[in-house]
Amino acid sequence: MKRSEINAIMGDADAYMKKNGFYLPPFAYWSPDDWQQKGEEVREIVDHQLGWDITDFGSGDYEKIGLFIFTIRNGRLEDLNKGQGKLYAEKILVADVDQVTPMHYHWKKVEDIINRGGGKLGIQVYNATEDDKLADTDVTVFTDGTRRTVEAGATIILERGESITLPTRQYHKFYGVQDRVLIGEVSTVNDDNVDNCFLEPTGRFPEIEEDEPPLYLLCTDYPQYYAADK
Repeated sequence: MKRSEINAIMGDADAYMKKNGFYLPPFAYWSPDDWQQKGEEVREIVDHQLGWDITDFGSGDYEKIGLFIFTIRNGRLEDLNKGQGKLYAEKILVADVDQVTPMHYHWKKVEDIINRGGGKLGIQVYNATEDDKLADTDVTVFTDGTRRTVEAGATIILERGESITLPTRQYHKFYGVQDRVLIGEVSTVNDDNVDNCFLEPTGRFPEIEEDEPPLYLLCTDYPQYYAADK
């Protein structure tokens, strides 16, 4: 992805979130120069990969296969394994109409996906086989605390305010329906480096062509700018 494209997506998504009454924390708007002045007091932001996260999943076509993410809070996988510390995460996402987040599941993370506003959210679900393929068995899901059983590959439509709980090893892909949608994610600890199993080979973080300076830093940019790591 080009940095100019990422900058434009940041500005557009920020305006969309504010239009829907959702506001990001102050660190979202620190400039690259600001980051060069920060010390150990912001270590959690860096180590837990909080902040801006925009990806085309290696597709080269963000509008068709991509997702806007901002991680607001997150713990560490080692704390989750011990059962102590910050054991939860929260994200805000924006998906456009038919903009797909590819089929995947998580080994460790259990998550609630919530339609926070805008259009409808379509989520297709499958169970995973032992060899990580799509199973043809019925899928049991919980939507707002209500148990439902659907056929393999069924698409569940979430209206504004509705949510679905996705357990470990349950395949899912999602996209906006009829209009772009603001999505909340509340989960156990998130670690995108080791806890995603994509059905097809997929790049989680994009390669960036630096055609202009960053507006704000992506979570993967911190090592280049964070003063305490230099």
